[in-house]
Amino acid sequence: MEAHKNRKKITADLFLLLAALLWGGGYAATKDALNNVTPLYMMAIRFLCAGVLISIIFFKIMIKIHLEDIIRGSIIGIFLFLAYTAQTIGLNYTTASKQSFLTSVYVIILPFLYWAIFKNKPTHRAVISAVIALTGIAILSFKPDMQLNINVGDWLTLLSAVLFASHIISIACFARKSNPIILSVVQMLFAGIFSLLFAIIFEPPFSGIHHDAIFPIFYLVVFSTMIGFLIQNIAQKYANPNHVGILLSLESVFGAIISLIFLNEIFTLNMAIGCGIIFLSVLISETKLKFTFKKSL
Repeated sequence: MEAHKNRKKITADLFLLLAALLWGGGYAATKDALNNVTPLYMMAIRFLCAGVLISIIFFKIMIKIHLEDIIRGSIIGIFLFLAYTAQTIGLNYTTASKQSFLTSVYVIILPFLYWAIFKNKPTHRAVISAVIALTGIAILSFKPDMQLNINVGDWLTLLSAVLFASHIISIACFARKSNPIILSVVQMLFAGIFSLLFAIIFEPPFSGIHHDAIFPIFYLVVFSTMIGFLIQNIAQKYANPNHVGILLSLESVFGAIISLIFLNEIFTLNMAIGCGIIFLSVLISETKLKFTFKKSL
């Protein structure tokens, strides 16, 4: 019986690692798709298609939806839309590898947003993680000759990190009141609807999907969004809670590696050091590094 439980935990860990890999590939896929599709139309396709597909898979659950679920999901969907809008537009001006690490800073921002909203004071570990993350961002922001190396895309990515943290808090406010699958589908559909409305208003008329963008968009819809979502929701039920944070935080590492391989992005020494320090701060925040820190932290 114990051996069976351990096998389940190991399998769950491997699937969470796969989810991190799929999400990491999303940065390169988005960057590639942006060469042929405008940001908001791409988001509309991504979230509407994924939302519809997941609702079909979980049809028996979705038919139990209530008006309250739609209201809660729409509120969460607004934060999801804003976060991805800042991130996707930002990717037009920065590299996918750099963005993968800057986005991961949302983990550091989260406890401070909780503090601001719910008056829950951050732990010493959260403060240490924040200081380390800021150090990493500072190193990323300068070239070896000390010239400033941060652009509008980097600022938009950092804004998206704040919005992703806000998105997680909004989920925390409603998760216990609605089925998580219903909530996830509704927020995706609303994020897709918001994206489509703003695309119609602010972007040029949609001219179809160029053949070069078909695979990256397919990857975003099926692998990065739909399968990634399904894996996370199922695997987290069986995974060791102490492993979840470290496995999912590998998204930024996979994002950088995949971008370097498939997009031929340049990864300077400054970027390597800065990204490494940011990743360390995420590890400290997510896993508590019990082998390093005492319980007093």
